[in-house]
Amino acid sequence: MSPARRLLPWQAYAAGGALAAGVGVALPAGLPNDVLFSVVSISAAVATALGTRLHRPQRASAWWLLAGGLLAWALGDTSYAVCYTWLGWDAFPSVPDAFYLLAYPLIAVAMLRMARQARPGADREGVIDAAILAVGFGLLSWTFLVRPALAALPQDLPAGLVSLAYPVGDVLLLAMLVRVLSAAGPRSAAAGLLCGAATLMLTADTLWQYSDAYATLNDTWVDLAFTSSYVLWGAAALHPSMRRLSDPSPSSRHEFSPLRLAVLTGASLLAPGTLALQLVLGLPTEGWAVVVGATTLFLLVVARMSTLLRRLREQTDLLGDLARTDPLTGLLNRRSADAELQRAQERARGEGVPLVVALLDLDHFKAFNDTYGHPAGDALLVGAATAWTTALAGTGAQLARWGGEEFLLVITGWEPARVELLLDELRAVVPAGQAFSAGLAGWDGREETGVLVGRADEALYAAKHAGRACSRTAVAHRPEPQPGEYSRPSA
Repeated sequence: MSPARRLLPWQAYAAGGALAAGVGVALPAGLPNDVLFSVVSISAAVATALGTRLHRPQRASAWWLLAGGLLAWALGDTSYAVCYTWLGWDAFPSVPDAFYLLAYPLIAVAMLRMARQARPGADREGVIDAAILAVGFGLLSWTFLVRPALAALPQDLPAGLVSLAYPVGDVLLLAMLVRVLSAAGPRSAAAGLLCGAATLMLTADTLWQYSDAYATLNDTWVDLAFTSSYVLWGAAALHPSMRRLSDPSPSSRHEFSPLRLAVLTGASLLAPGTLALQLVLGLPTEGWAVVVGATTLFLLVVARMSTLLRRLREQTDLLGDLARTDPLTGLLNRRSADAELQRAQERARGEGVPLVVALLDLDHFKAFNDTYGHPAGDALLVGAATAWTTALAGTGAQLARWGGEEFLLVITGWEPARVELLLDELRAVVPAGQAFSAGLAGWDGREETGVLVGRADEALYAAKHAGRACSRTAVAHRPEPQPGEYSRPSA
């Protein structure tokens, strides 16, 4: 009989947290419930610190900040129970508010660091996405939470500022959550647990503010949401995959997915949706708030569209480059070389200047590959292409990779004899002490590109048979007489 499976630390913590959450729902309000709630909230900070020490992620600063934020939140929970439940205080703001308001920036900065570590450099798309959701839900929060809370308060500036800080903090955390999802995505179990924890915390905090403003919710379910959030925070830090959460993510993670489109569309519609909800509920409308929110959302959507268009242009240019160039050397590929040769023929015909093509073939390339390996062979091809491109600068010549170890050189305005001298200069800069053979052909002004390159290829084989490391020029092609032209018979 196989031994019982041992629970991993994160599984044991999640199971214990779920049990505590269930007991908390069953317990009546009072000292036992408050103690249990405080223990669970403190355990989240402790579990986060232990997970960071246990798994030692390379980028641990974000997790330590998160542990600090959760500890501040737990101290807020504990002091809230002591001050308001046990001591009977009714002052606002008070000690718990200081801890809660400290927790917001700590958790937000932790999540921001995770996002920046997962996607180093500029992340304009993620910033705009976060701003769209923050503005949309910020408008909802202002309309249904902030304004009623401020209206219910006396003319007390500190109390008003603290009341305003809570929904602002929630919007800030929401924006940072979007940044994390945009940059890293749910790539691991730890990422999913972390996002679930943040979502539950935001939901619970919003419900608590709604309950405080309207006094219509059962605090038991709000506490359950908070407790579940704490358990998920701790489980995320204890999960082994937390090591990879802040690793730089592949560019494919940043694609504009249908889910992201749906979320951003919903957030963009929150401004008119807020106005519609006010009209349905018969509440006074917040006209200016809706106008400002809708205008801001519109500008953000336009900015997001501009980033999409920019990304589309970049991808189009990249695809065009990939279609035109050889992926190894960066030179024109064979298809592009054919097109370039046709344009060179048109230019030579129009300007009345000579046109020469040359095929360059690295000597004994197969033996070089067999001796030193294919990576060395690739390095030779890249090195030769780079050296030749540098040497050809200013000549007007066009170099392309024709296939394998063969390269095509196209140059207008030069006679074949001058091109032979240029090839000698190119032969002197081949890396690794290697050499090449070359075949040249001058255009007769009429022949097709295939025929012209075919003659250069015949000349290349002649150079190979002559001992390699040399150049040969094809015999000038005598064009066939065109219809209506007189051809003198040979004597």
